[in-house]
Amino acid sequence: MSTQEQKLAAVPPAAPVVPAKRPPNRKVLVGAGVIALAALIAGGRMWYRSHYFVETENAYVAGHVHPVSARVAGVVTKVLIDDNQLVKAGDVIAELDPVDQQLKVEQIRAQIASAQQQVLQAEAQVAQVNAQASAAAAQVKQAEALQVRANQDAERYSQLYTAQMKAVSKAELDAANAGRASAAADVAARKDSASAAKAQITAAASARDVLKAQIEVLKVQLKDAEQQQAYNRIVAPVAGRIGKRSVEVGQRVQPGQQLTAIVQDNVWVTANFKETQLAEMHVGQPVHISVDALPGKELLGRVDSFSPASGAQFALLPADNATGNFTKIVQRVPVKITLKPEDLKAYSGRLVPGMSVIAEVGIKEQAAH
Repeated sequence: MSTQEQKLAAVPPAAPVVPAKRPPNRKVLVGAGVIALAALIAGGRMWYRSHYFVETENAYVAGHVHPVSARVAGVVTKVLIDDNQLVKAGDVIAELDPVDQQLKVEQIRAQIASAQQQVLQAEAQVAQVNAQASAAAAQVKQAEALQVRANQDAERYSQLYTAQMKAVSKAELDAANAGRASAAADVAARKDSASAAKAQITAAASARDVLKAQIEVLKVQLKDAEQQQAYNRIVAPVAGRIGKRSVEVGQRVQPGQQLTAIVQDNVWVTANFKETQLAEMHVGQPVHISVDALPGKELLGRVDSFSPASGAQFALLPADNATGNFTKIVQRVPVKITLKPEDLKAYSGRLVPGMSVIAEVGIKEQAAH
């Protein structure tokens, strides 16, 4: 090894260059802290809400919707309402042509008058057959009196004509016996005539009673026809607002055909909660309600009642879980929530059935009574 190489080997190696350590970025730390704080707040809020509130978006405004339909057939002659109009109970909505019902009423009245005349004739016939029966009874008494006399004559002649005494002739005795037999036959005939007269009385009285019963039936039919005539005026069954109006002048309507609907103002909320959310829900608990149609407005209500069955049980074709093809699905139970009267009054006409709602029940809050 040369001298130069020995000098180079004796020189210690240079120390590695270490870059200067930079201080941490303040903005990054602040951002991380803000994110951590936001996550902590969000987690705390979620925990708090999960323990103190139950919420559902499957909720809607509900109310009484009354269909108004015609009760008789007819042609519409007047329409006295307009779309979305407020009406009171008893207000006339439309009128039908009353001619058909008027003709029916007059026809039944004519039938009643005819039947009443027939009753008078039947009364006269009853009086006539009563007189005939009285005459027949008198003839029976007369024949019985003649029979008594004929019996007495026959007895006398039989005593006067014996083997020891011939005070009368045999011909006179035979005539007396024949008279007695004739009197007996006459009495029987008169009694039959009297019985026939009594039967005629019964028949005439029955015919009269049938006519009277027919009159009562006709009176009921007249009452029904007059009521049908009153149905030509279609009136509002309740107070509310007109909706789904489909009646027009000149339209031919049939019984049961819906002409319009009336929606009442006393609405409520039907919220479909999951069955797993019902454990701590009770009647009377306060409910915070947000209506999509009223952004920024919070309404207050209370739990009124729970449905007696889940919504699936009221479906047109309920699921049959006994078939073996079973998948567990969390069911929803409709809960009725009533609103404060102040809110109903303040938003009258703006809260209508069918609106979407978010319902939040404070399960730890004191129940409102």
